[in-house]
Amino acid sequence: MRITVVALGKIGLPLAVQFASRGHRVFGADVNLDVVQQVNRGVEPFPGEVRLGELLAQVVGAGQLSATTDTAAAVADSDAVVVVVPLFVDAEGLPDFGWMDAATRDIARGLKPGTLVVYETTLPVGTTRNRFLPMLEAGSGLSHGEGFQLVFSPERVLTGRVFADLRKYPKLVGGVDAAAAARAVEFYQAVLEFDERPDLARPNGVWDLGSAEAAELAKLAETTYRDVNIGLANEFATFAGAHGIDVHQVIEASNSQPYSHIHRPGIAVGGHCIPVYPRLYLFNDPDASIVRAAREKNASMPAYAVGVLEGAHGDLSGQRVVVLGASYRGGVKETAFSGVFAVVDALRERGATVFVHDPLYDEAELEKLGFTAYTPGTAVDAAVLQTDHAAYRELVPADLPGVRTVVDGRAALPVARWEGVTVRVIGRGATA
Repeated sequence: MRITVVALGKIGLPLAVQFASRGHRVFGADVNLDVVQQVNRGVEPFPGEVRLGELLAQVVGAGQLSATTDTAAAVADSDAVVVVVPLFVDAEGLPDFGWMDAATRDIARGLKPGTLVVYETTLPVGTTRNRFLPMLEAGSGLSHGEGFQLVFSPERVLTGRVFADLRKYPKLVGGVDAAAAARAVEFYQAVLEFDERPDLARPNGVWDLGSAEAAELAKLAETTYRDVNIGLANEFATFAGAHGIDVHQVIEASNSQPYSHIHRPGIAVGGHCIPVYPRLYLFNDPDASIVRAAREKNASMPAYAVGVLEGAHGDLSGQRVVVLGASYRGGVKETAFSGVFAVVDALRERGATVFVHDPLYDEAELEKLGFTAYTPGTAVDAAVLQTDHAAYRELVPADLPGVRTVVDGRAALPVARWEGVTVRVIGRGATA
């Protein structure tokens, strides 16, 4: 097949490489000329994705993958189009379809009869059928069914392990009609391989959910579940911290039987997915009180952590505080919706002099994010661990000269080695 992948980001580029590695001719379309040029040189434009650099060089060198800024031209030369353009939410949690609408119009201009179009970007329920189908028909002059076929199939992978996740999890599809879904099943069977999963009720592979709306809801459900579960864990953590109970021990005990699956509490929920997709669910279901309460709880945790620091340390005005970790998740160089921003804001509101450290970011990168970079060995009064990077698990007081108080937002520090320093762990209230 000839396939166009629209948007060569941290999901789209690995997908394009995956498709090309299965022997198909792939065009990667992106509005960023620098990304296009790097891909055409066989150079990965962002670090951290396992095997991406190696596989990208192979498929580009073999002529199986090339990139372009001309989406319409690539679509016109393709049998299938996979769309992975980002969808953002604004400050009120409403989806901003600007980039996706622009990409859809470009796709429509190049659409030819017989093309399969698949949206993988997470969407509010009904968006594929009610928003993008009319746009594609109007822009192409083709009608669905006879002219092209439209499907929603959510990406279900995590950055850093995309290729492994593509094999591990069933590929969900939902068509605008049954014929489109059948075409999508055939397509994904030709571009993906699946691990054996004896734990599943049916064989791992491509699963047709019966409609685009069901597939849209499946992605929102699985990610919203995580946000709600973490919100519950954070409720338990704040209660436990106030009553001298170790919530991490409680959660371990609760999860020792098969009906409890409580997630880990923490200082923040970040990334492109978990903080965003519940907002997309609420866009469809604004009365979903449980979802809204969990999102509000999780959003409140950075300020709560700073309050814990203030309670243990005293007045933070004029105090030198280092925030450990800019990334939203340990081992990943990504700050999308990271808790670092809210933590820094809350510390500054209390008059602290705030520094940020992250082993994955250099000083210039941190300053570009609006932070004052921390130089290791510089004296500080207090610290807040925001990201569970592996390097922080070996941290000791000598690494932060003068530190008197630490809040561990991820239960990651070797607390026993912090003798003489007041340590507060979210959900534990332990002091070393």
